Amino acid sequence: MNDFWIIFTGALVAASCSLVGCFLVLRRMAMVGDAISHSVLPGIVIAFLISGSRDSVALMLGASILGLVTVFLIQMFQNSGVQSDASIGVVFTALFSVGIVLVSLYTRDIDLDLDCVLYGEIAYVPWNTVEILGVTLPKSVWSVGGALLVGLFLIGLFYKQFKVCSFDPAMAAAIGIPVAFFHYLLMGLVSMTTVASFESVGAILVVGMLVVPPATAYLLTERLGVMIVLSIIIGILSSVMGYYLAYLLDASIAGCMISVAGGLFVLAVLFSPSHGVLAKKWMRRKALQDL
Repeated sequence: MNDFWIIFTGALVAASCSLVGCFLVLRRMAMVGDAISHSVLPGIVIAFLISGSRDSVALMLGASILGLVTVFLIQMFQNSGVQSDASIGVVFTALFSVGIVLVSLYTRDIDLDLDCVLYGEIAYVPWNTVEILGVTLPKSVWSVGGALLVGLFLIGLFYKQFKVCSFDPAMAAAIGIPVAFFHYLLMGLVSMTTVASFESVGAILVVGMLVVPPATAYLLTERLGVMIVLSIIIGILSSVMGYYLAYLLDASIAGCMISVAGGLFVLAVLFSPSHGVLAKKWMRRKALQDL
C-alpha cells in the first residue's frame, strides 16, 4: 500500500505541474517554478515567527504570499526593461538569501532548516497522514490533489482566455481580454501548485515536472489541448517508471522520476515527427533529392 501512495502522489504532482507548466513553456517562463520553490523561504520563516509553530496551514499561507510577491517582482522588473531570465535570477537569489539570513538569525535551535522546508522526501509520504471529514489520507494527497482540482477548474473555465494570452497577448488585449489579470491568475496557480507540492515531495521533483513533461509534449504536437494531455500522460508515466527504477537501483525516487522524464525528452528530441532531429534530417535530404 505504501508503494501505491508514493506512485499516486508522484502522479498527482506530475498532473498538477504539467497543467500549468504547459503555459509556462509557451510563455518562455519555465524557470518561474524554480524561482518560486526557493524564494518562498522568507515567507515560511516569517509565518513561523508570527504563529510560533510549524503548523502546515500557517507555513503554506506564508509561502503562498511570498510566491505571489516573487511573481509580482519578476513582472515588475520585466516591465522596467530587465530581461526575463535576469529578472527571475535576481528575485530568486535575493529572496532566497533573505530566507537563509532569517533562518540563521531566528530559528537556530528549532528544526526549521533548509532540508526541513525545501527538500521534502516523497518516500515518507505514506506516513504523514491527515484526517479530513473522517477520511485519512497522506497530507500530500490532500494538498496536491486540492491544487490539481483548483487548477483544472480555473483553466477549464478560462481555457480560451489563457490560450489567447499565451500565444498572442497583443491580440488578447485588442479583443478585450484582461491580459494582466490572466497573467497573475496563472502565476498564482503556479505558486499554489509549487507550494502545495514541494514541502512533501521536494523541490527537484516539482521543478522537474513543471518543465520536462511540458517541454516533451511541446515537441510532439502543435495543439495546446493535446499538449496538456500528453504532458500529463508523460508525467504520470515518468512517476511510475521512475519509482520502479529507484526500487531496482536503490536510489532517490524523485531523482529517478525526473531522470526518466529526461530520457523521454531526449527520445522526443530525436524522434519527434515534426521537431525531431531525425525527422529534420530526413526532410532536408528529401528536399535535396527533389532539387
